[in-house]
Amino acid sequence: MKILLWLLTLFASAIGLAVLARFNPGNVVLFYPPYRLDLSLNFFLFLVLAVFLTIYVVIRAVRLTQKLPGRVIAYRRAKREHEGNAALRESLKAFFEGRFGQAERLATRASELPENAGVSALIAARAAHRMRQGERRDIWLATTEVDPTLKAARLMTALELQVDEHQFKQALETVEELNANGTRHIQALQWALKANQQAKNWPEVLRLVQTLDKRNALHPALSNRLREMAYDALLSDRVHDAESIRVFWSGIPGSDKFKPYIAVRAAQAFSSRGLHDEARTLLERALVADWDVRLLRAYRDSTGEAGSATLLAQIEHCEAWLSKNPTDAELALTLGMFCLRQKLWGKAQRHLEQALSDAIEPRTVRESHLALAQLHEALDQPEQASAHYKQCALATAIR
Repeated sequence: MKILLWLLTLFASAIGLAVLARFNPGNVVLFYPPYRLDLSLNFFLFLVLAVFLTIYVVIRAVRLTQKLPGRVIAYRRAKREHEGNAALRESLKAFFEGRFGQAERLATRASELPENAGVSALIAARAAHRMRQGERRDIWLATTEVDPTLKAARLMTALELQVDEHQFKQALETVEELNANGTRHIQALQWALKANQQAKNWPEVLRLVQTLDKRNALHPALSNRLREMAYDALLSDRVHDAESIRVFWSGIPGSDKFKPYIAVRAAQAFSSRGLHDEARTLLERALVADWDVRLLRAYRDSTGEAGSATLLAQIEHCEAWLSKNPTDAELALTLGMFCLRQKLWGKAQRHLEQALSDAIEPRTVRESHLALAQLHEALDQPEQASAHYKQCALATAIR
């Protein structure tokens, strides 16, 4: 529709100009003595228009000729940018497809474009690392050091690759440089956690786990396992004496103190340094906070001396717990062993037999038979003792 309107307008204009030219009787006289030139007004207007168009075309041609080198340069630049960007995209695609050799080659081509040089070098470094080409990887990373805008990206890439190769010393140095650079986002913290874990820097591991937990950046199972590993190593450190282990334990957050695995390791650490009462108290508090078979077994191993107030208190605690958990085989076994140590033969036999009847795990069955065998031996009942020893041996064989 728009084209039709333009055509109608053009035809109308042409008709109008033709009519005006036909009925225009005007003349133009050009006089330059001794010459005289007479022209019709229509022809004069046509000449003026022709001269104007000629001058315009000449000027336009000159200007286009002057701009031609710049256009050629711009065209070549655009072509180079297009090819470089295409190579960068193909390099990323090849990297994600696992074709690392091709990814490095395409990244090399993409790096010919200055704007892509830094990012291409990082892709090539990762590709070389995947191919276990450490020297080429380091060369690629070194080429990015001249670009300050890529510092964080270079350090993050270097940290990831160093952790992957278990180069924890270099990784920790990179972590320090990242911290100095102000890079503390979640990904950086996660790689720093792995580097410190490899370096067995457990206090820093605990700090990073707590930081990442606040940001919900760790799976709860992984967080718990890392805490267990860290506390296990720290509590097993032979540098601690009785006083330093107390100080260390007092600095542990309350939410961690009563987790079963940590509480068991702490009780073992206290007991190994002669702090048996504190170990028992710790386990009793942990059992109140979280009833767990690991805590109960550790509590069973921390038996007080026969006839001591400590052992009697342990028996009382177990009796109170058993009233709330009457079918707990581990608890019945623990109480039975405490009574056996206290030489309360009747109570010991009753609770051990209860443990044996309620037991499901082979370990509980084995320990119950062994304790009953010891009880019958102490009562000078060799036949019953022998029968339980045999059952204990069978339970050990089929575990």
